[in-house]
Amino acid sequence: MSPHPSEPQQAPSEAETDEHGGAASSSADRLRSRFGHAFEPGQVLFREGDEGTQAFLLEEGRVRLIKRVRGVERSLMVLKAGDLFGESALLPGALRSSTAIALSSGVCLALDHTTLHSLLERNPAVAARLVRQLVRRLRDAEDQIEIMMLSDTQSKVVSALLKLAQGHADAGDSAGVSFSVSPMELSTRVGLDVETVKRVVRELREGQYVKVVDERLEIPDLDALRRLFSLLGVKDEIRGEADDLR
Repeated sequence: MSPHPSEPQQAPSEAETDEHGGAASSSADRLRSRFGHAFEPGQVLFREGDEGTQAFLLEEGRVRLIKRVRGVERSLMVLKAGDLFGESALLPGALRSSTAIALSSGVCLALDHTTLHSLLERNPAVAARLVRQLVRRLRDAEDQIEIMMLSDTQSKVVSALLKLAQGHADAGDSAGVSFSVSPMELSTRVGLDVETVKRVVRELREGQYVKVVDERLEIPDLDALRRLFSLLGVKDEIRGEADDLR
């Protein structure tokens, strides 16, 4: 099923919520019934260069954003439930800057400019979630720039794993931490192909820096992984100095 509604809908009015604010779940159900569109794995939700008049709020499932760079498709990010995407197309005259492909079955809300604006005005929780997402995207973009500046393949992957671990570990905790990340998500973060990422993770497993348990990646000792990252940095500096002497 296409995620594009046949015609723009109006956002729910305040009368649709009760005076105690206890209709949050029913309001969400109404949003889904009016604006929700199911999708299946492999379905293209929109294509780069297309005219876009709607943003999409992902309710269930996973979606990948890709962009063609010099004829090659590059993954930009993997979206999960709660993420807003395609919002740049709501700017006047803007075209889709990427292609969105479903990685799993799921549901998204298709919202035109008027509906999205009204929803943000009437629902502070959604507005707050959007602000948090934009802040997270900015932080992720800064992290990706930092990672891209590294020349060593293993350093890129280790740096990305450390940054992911920081978001899951308690402050000041150097003990183990675990989190879910797919090879595709990791390849998107480091700008490497999936097979290269798998090879590096396999090397880290052999060195006992990481473990894979029940589809979750475990880092048993964060300090050990940090020391490896520092060592890789030293090796890269030595390699650079050797190249300069040639």
